[in-house]
Amino acid sequence: MSLAKSHNLAPSAWQDFKEITKMRLAISVVFSSMAGYLLGAYSIDWLTVLLLAVGGYLMVGASNAYNQIIERDLDALMDRTKNRPVAAGRMSVRTAFSIATTFTILGLLVLYIINPITAVFGAISIFLYVCVYTPLKTKTPLSVFVGAFPGAIPFMMGWIAATGNFGIEAGTLFMLQFFWQFPHFWAIGWFLYEDYKKGGFFMLPTGERDRGTAIQVILYTIWTILVSLIPVFGVTGRLYLTPVSAILVGILGLGLLYYAVRLYIYKNNLTAKRLMLSSVSYITLIQIIYVADKFIR
Repeated sequence: MSLAKSHNLAPSAWQDFKEITKMRLAISVVFSSMAGYLLGAYSIDWLTVLLLAVGGYLMVGASNAYNQIIERDLDALMDRTKNRPVAAGRMSVRTAFSIATTFTILGLLVLYIINPITAVFGAISIFLYVCVYTPLKTKTPLSVFVGAFPGAIPFMMGWIAATGNFGIEAGTLFMLQFFWQFPHFWAIGWFLYEDYKKGGFFMLPTGERDRGTAIQVILYTIWTILVSLIPVFGVTGRLYLTPVSAILVGILGLGLLYYAVRLYIYKNNLTAKRLMLSSVSYITLIQIIYVADKFIR
C-alpha cells in the first residue's frame, strides 16, 4: 500500500472509531463523572480522576458499539445513522464486537481499580443500555424511561468513585440527571420523529408529536428543576448548595421550562431543537455551578 493511500485511510479509521464509540456523547459522560467526583472528593486524587475518565469512556464506548451491532439494519434505514460504520458496511460485526468486548473488560477493570462499587454500577449501566433499553426502543415508548437509568449513572458514579459509598448525595445526583433526560430525549425524539419512524423506534411518550407529549415534557422539566434545588435545603448530606448558587440553578431551570412551554405552544421541530440545545446547556452549567459552589464557599 502506498503512503498516499495509507494517509487517506487514517482519517476514515479515526472517524469510524469516533462513530462506533460516539465520542462526543462519551466525552459528555466523562464530564458528568468528573463533576460527580469533584463534588464527592475530600481531596483530588489525580490517578483516580484519570482512571475514572478512561473507565467512563470505555464504558460508554462499549455500550454504543454493542448498540450499533444490534441496530445495524435499522440504522441503515435512517438518515441520521445510515453512515455509522457497521450500518454502512465499513466495519464488520466481528470487529465492532471485538471493540465492544475489549472496551467492556478494560473499562470494568479500570473502574474496579477505583473501587468495586464503581465497577458494579459501570456493569449495570452497560447491561441496562445494551440488553434492556436497546431492544425496547422498537417495542415501547417506555424505552426512554429504562434508558434514563444508565444515562443517570455517570454523575452519581463520580461521587461513588470519590467516596466508595452510595448515599443520599449520590442518589440526588442520580435523580437530577434521571429526570433531565426526559425533556432532553423527548425533544430529540420530536424533531427526529420522521427519521426514527423509518427505523421503527418509539421515542415519544404518546407515540406522537402532540399535546400529551408536550405536557409530559413540561412536567418532567418541573421535576428536574425541583430536584436540582433540593441540596439548598441541607437535607442531602455533604451535597449542599448555597442560596446564591440555588438562585442561579433556579434561573437556568426557568430557562429550560421556557423552552418546554414553547414546545407546548408551537409544537414544531424548531422549538424542539431549541429545547434540546437548552437542555444540553442546562445540565452542563448545573454541574459547573454545583462544583464551583463547593470549592468557592
